[in-house]
Amino acid sequence: MEKLTINIPEKKITLVKQILKELGVTIEQETHTLKSSYKEKLTEVSKWSEDDLKIFDFGKKAFDTLKPQKW
Repeated sequence: MEKLTINIPEKKITLVKQILKELGVTIEQETHTLKSSYKEKLTEVSKWSEDDLKIFDFGKKAFDTLKPQKW
């Protein structure tokens, strides 16, 4: 048996499910959809190294050394 995942337009879901059932296809309800979408979102989160963060420390120190001009 082979597993297949397809994206079906909202308006055609009922029709496609009917046709597939008539052909003897077993349709399983996905229970892990929320987990997989959560995992996808987590993989898109950027990872910052210590070297990446050093530039912020440098900028903060440079900004702290600025003195306001007197008029």
